[in-house]
Amino acid sequence: MPDAPLDCLVIGAGPAGLTAAIYLARFRRRFEGVDGGASRAALIPISHNHAGFPDGIHGVTLLKRMTVQARKYGTSIRPGTVLDLRRQPDGSFVAKLGEDLIPTRTVLLATGVVDREPELPEVPGAIQRGLIRHCGICDGYEIMGHRIGVVGQGSSGLHEALFLRIYTSDITLLSLGTPLALSRDERRKAEEAGIVLVEELVASVSIDGDRVSSLILQSGTCHVFDTVYSALGSDARSSLVRPLGTTLDDKGCVVTDEHQRSTTDGLFAAGDVVRSLDQISVAMGEAAIAATAIHNLLRGVPAPPTPIDAALSFSPEHLDRERSDTLVGTHAA
Repeated sequence: MPDAPLDCLVIGAGPAGLTAAIYLARFRRRFEGVDGGASRAALIPISHNHAGFPDGIHGVTLLKRMTVQARKYGTSIRPGTVLDLRRQPDGSFVAKLGEDLIPTRTVLLATGVVDREPELPEVPGAIQRGLIRHCGICDGYEIMGHRIGVVGQGSSGLHEALFLRIYTSDITLLSLGTPLALSRDERRKAEEAGIVLVEELVASVSIDGDRVSSLILQSGTCHVFDTVYSALGSDARSSLVRPLGTTLDDKGCVVTDEHQRSTTDGLFAAGDVVRSLDQISVAMGEAAIAATAIHNLLRGVPAPPTPIDAALSFSPEHLDRERSDTLVGTHAA
């Protein structure tokens, strides 16, 4: 174990982790980054809504450019996975990376999330392989007028289908044999929007190049699509901080305040592992806030106390609910 602890250990090297690395390096902090090699951004074939790239940019290309920029300032990014993170009596941390123990004064968790893969016959890892899309906010504009399949269950699946409705009128919501469990009102909304509901099991899948092109049901019915989205949700990579007693929300995301501080002193979080809008630009903004807060903390500038709101969410589903609540309140007034 090194004699002197790091100022910060950045766990994760996606857009959030790399942005934090650039900031901390320019703040002349002694830190290291850890790259598990599983950034969700690497799955993006091309992003058209990330500002500054009018022709779009591939997720892997963006990560490479950010890594080059971070290393320009001397940043050390180590490959591997942090297996354990423990808090010391003095409030610092010790992280286990392989056989190495890394002492650090603060930690920035930027580990992101893992998308839940749809159980499609003979097509394992469809999202990881890029055969199915998972972000209507990111690329919905590019599917205008397409025949769209949405793999989802319950209200969250319907909310994703309704969100995509502004881009196309041809949408089918498929539950892969699981009952959709929609309320009467939700089924009415689906019908009004022209969304076809399919609860039958899928028997086989056709792949055309780099996309799922059709789903054949057990009854033999074939549904042909230009694009298929998954709306099965994701799981936050937050198990590392659970033993610390860090407050997580009902989806396992780290609850933070406006300075990206968690409820564990010295532990900050940014990016998709935090409950917020899962977008590259948001992750980068949160990382900039976190890195600056870490720098100020280490130089002895206390951040003002801020209440942590565990209910913060910006998913399409919650946005729809918040908008409905607002309209109800407006009419009541």
